[in-house]
Amino acid sequence: MLTAARNIINGIIDFFYKPFARFIPLQTFRYLACGGSNTLLTIAVYSLSYNIVLKRESTHIYGDVFITAPIGAQIISFFVGFPIGFILSRYIVFPESNLRGRKQLFRYALATATFILLNYVLIKTFAILLPMVRADVSYVFISVIVAVLSYLSQRFFTFRTVDEEADDITDMP
Repeated sequence: MLTAARNIINGIIDFFYKPFARFIPLQTFRYLACGGSNTLLTIAVYSLSYNIVLKRESTHIYGDVFITAPIGAQIISFFVGFPIGFILSRYIVFPESNLRGRKQLFRYALATATFILLNYVLIKTFAILLPMVRADVSYVFISVIVAVLSYLSQRFFTFRTVDEEADDITDMP
């Protein structure tokens, strides 16, 4: 079933790749297609969670602890987008990686946490250092920076291909 799903997704992506084949490598195009699709999915889940599930109201956790609706929706969308993003990256974008799945998952989680933090720091930095630039313009620029760094980290760290005989110092048992 996984092979059939992979073949269908690759077929769709490869169909749309043809006009771009001269300008961009297939792996990069697949990364853009999978990442863009996952981003659209998380935005839809966020919107549905915020407006329908949470009804734009804070959620009582325990005692005096509440989670605001925007943060709650972000958490829900993360729990949908994270596993789907990992699966798409592992099986569609970087299928040639021969690292163990749990190692890839750990690295993916580490990279994701790093980029969430980097995104936050860059938003705050732009707001403080460049207050005259509109926030939405800054966010687009920040998103491009984070997307490029994310691709590079996935290609050369999370889903890299290691030589079978090479000693990998980050091997986990």
